Amino acid sequence: MEYINMEKWDRKEHFEFFYSMDYPQYNICANIDITKFLAYVKKKQLLFYYAMIYSSTFVANQIINFRYRIRKGKVILHDIVHPSFTDIDQKKLFKLVNVKMENDIFDFTKKAADQAGKQKEYFALNDHVRRDDLIYITCLPWISFTHVSHTISLNKDDSVPRISWGKYFTENNKVLLPFSVQVNHALVDGVHIGQYFSKLQDFINTK
Repeated sequence: MEYINMEKWDRKEHFEFFYSMDYPQYNICANIDITKFLAYVKKKQLLFYYAMIYSSTFVANQIINFRYRIRKGKVILHDIVHPSFTDIDQKKLFKLVNVKMENDIFDFTKKAADQAGKQKEYFALNDHVRRDDLIYITCLPWISFTHVSHTISLNKDDSVPRISWGKYFTENNKVLLPFSVQVNHALVDGVHIGQYFSKLQDFINTK
């Protein structure tokens, strides 16, 4: 982790412009094609949810803007960010689960399933307090949404990206997944979200 020298940072003006806003968050939703990826996870007997968590976090780590965070008005850059995701229990209540990112999708999905199964607390706050090296991830598998927004604190330093997806559906012989990315505009522009969607599509197509 390192602090960014604001005077030498090429997006200093953009940061200052959007950081001055009362609500610098914005959200973009689009469908991604998971036809090949869904076939892959079924063939490899992976759980789709954890496999998508891995894929979406892996790609986020490839784009530097998704690793920037704001702390008390200063910008830091993490070497790596990890997924913090929701997981539902038999009571239909969700819990927040943090899992360290791994290089291998098989190692990660096994660890994620194990940790989610063992965790009894719904909100393991000791795992969240003062941490910003995270990507917040959730899923709404009951709805093929066209838009979604997330709860946030009204704090301009809140700069952890929120990623979510909905119920996949078939259209023109393709399996499509509604996918949402919410970010702080002081750190992430539309071009970076465009890069994210493109890299994510390429990544899941190679599986």
